[in-house]
Amino acid sequence: MSKIDEVRADMVKAMKAGDKGKKDTLSLLLSALKNKAIDKREDLTPEEETQVILKEIKQVKETLDMTPADREDIIKECTERMNVLNEYAPKMMDEAEIREVIKAVLSETGIDAPTAKDKGKIMKVLMPKVKGKADGKLVNDIFTTFLQ
Repeated sequence: MSKIDEVRADMVKAMKAGDKGKKDTLSLLLSALKNKAIDKREDLTPEEETQVILKEIKQVKETLDMTPADREDIIKECTERMNVLNEYAPKMMDEAEIREVIKAVLSETGIDAPTAKDKGKIMKVLMPKVKGKADGKLVNDIFTTFLQ
């Protein structure tokens, strides 16, 4: 069952349950998935579906970050939307798992004590390994602790 079918089925359940917030979020996600499939002119791979979901989550996070603290209605809506989208997102790597991948990449590239000059070379190998599995900002923050 593709994500499009899964999201569509869950959207129907939300409509029947009268959960307007969840239905609206799933409707937006379904549109994003369909638009990506239309642009590609064929069915999406699971990786592409995951990328669309993560992009939607990132957009909600950005909205949440830019929202003033006194706009509780927007904050509540974004939080609810984030909770719904996270149900469809893959489990993200935690800090310990990211550290293990970074150590593996360092040994793979043969760099024992990475410096700022090595960062580009290391990131070129590291990012494809964690793409869709970890937040890029978190990976960058953890990697900077490894720099000399």
